[in-house]
Amino acid sequence: MAQLVNALATFGAVGLRESLADQIYNISPEETPFLSSIGKEKASAQYEEWQTDVLAAPFNNKVEQGNEAVFSAITPTVRVGNRMQISEKTYAVTGSQEAVSKAGRKSEIAMQDAKKMLELKRDQEYAALQNTTAIASAAGVAGQARGVAGWLQTNNSLGATGVAPNPITNTAPTDGTLRALTEQMLKDVAKSAWDQGGDPTMLFVPSAQRGAVSAFTGGATKFDKTEDKTLNATVEVYVGDFGRYSIINSRYQRTRDIFLLDPTMWSLMTLRSMKGKDLAETGDSKKRMINTEWTLKSKNEAASAAIRDLS
Repeated sequence: MAQLVNALATFGAVGLRESLADQIYNISPEETPFLSSIGKEKASAQYEEWQTDVLAAPFNNKVEQGNEAVFSAITPTVRVGNRMQISEKTYAVTGSQEAVSKAGRKSEIAMQDAKKMLELKRDQEYAALQNTTAIASAAGVAGQARGVAGWLQTNNSLGATGVAPNPITNTAPTDGTLRALTEQMLKDVAKSAWDQGGDPTMLFVPSAQRGAVSAFTGGATKFDKTEDKTLNATVEVYVGDFGRYSIINSRYQRTRDIFLLDPTMWSLMTLRSMKGKDLAETGDSKKRMINTEWTLKSKNEAASAAIRDLS
């Protein structure tokens, strides 16, 4: 039916009020499961160091009566460390924008502070999982903390030509030939970590590998709970021969890596806590910086493991 002649419609009217909801919707993920699960420590230097040690291998220890002792050489501890990394976010808001009435927030500065802190936290999670080497700060060079990918040397499943990292020499891993994930790979690195004395409890899995993990059969059967119409088609906890591992969906690690971690063996060390501060005003704008200075401490990398080079 045609519109009535000379009937005033909204698209021709003047003075209609806007209808803008007093809410801002953001679906960007905020969780940082790795940093949330590990310890927190205070740093005091640009290069934080600590020591690791191992016990001698057990053997059938027996001596004759009246034995004259022969003294074994003492194996010294291993000294390791990591560099500080400064992460920051900056923004500027004009005086007018802060003063006007706004939908969804009263203060633009307060909202941007909160938003930038969340972004910084995600940046830290990304770097803590992906960085492969430590970089000392220098003129024109930003310092960098070595992340999980560069710490895990001892227990690895690698593709052909793949080489594990060496945190002692600060050598990054070498990517190998891609291959499909199998349950046996997890069993192999879990055994390796256990043989070293580790007790990992969390399996960090990128989305590209999540379906393959859910397809692990183990000794269980997926089932359909008809009484509440729930189909269980995933694996949330994997119980293997050498431990029980919570499976964590991890957004910020490479799609070719899976990490089997003991969170008690990792810490976020902070030299300067995350906070905002005003920068010098040079006009009619408020300038702000949110920053933090941190590094990742691997108390003993042999307690964890990695499956690398996954297609």
